Amino acid sequence: MFLVLNHQELDIHRYSRQFVTACYSLAKKLPPEEKFILSSQIRRAALSVHLNIAESASRKSSAERKRFYEVARGSLIEVDAALDIAKDLNLINDPDLESIGTLIVKCFSMLSKLIKSQENNH
Repeated sequence: MFLVLNHQELDIHRYSRQFVTACYSLAKKLPPEEKFILSSQIRRAALSVHLNIAESASRKSSAERKRFYEVARGSLIEVDAALDIAKDLNLINDPDLESIGTLIVKCFSMLSKLIKSQENNH
């Protein structure tokens, strides 16, 4: 917010930020009894994606940056799995998932490319 850093220029930064806001919006639609369970888990994992991408920018070595990208990608997969369960339980429907699904696929692809690029920097 106050710092202007290189990672903010990356497309993944913009898409992961959109992903977090989409997940928070979707989590609000879940029933109240899921507030401290599924809703909280989705929000925390989505936020982890964005925050790990941001934190990777402060790392000097490729190996460290790669690890933060891997954690971000793992959190992205966690949200995807949580959304599977929410759908199985009929807590969300397909229209609610459309934009998030697009963002998940986009972020996953970008993170995978970033991970690969850090492997090539060794």
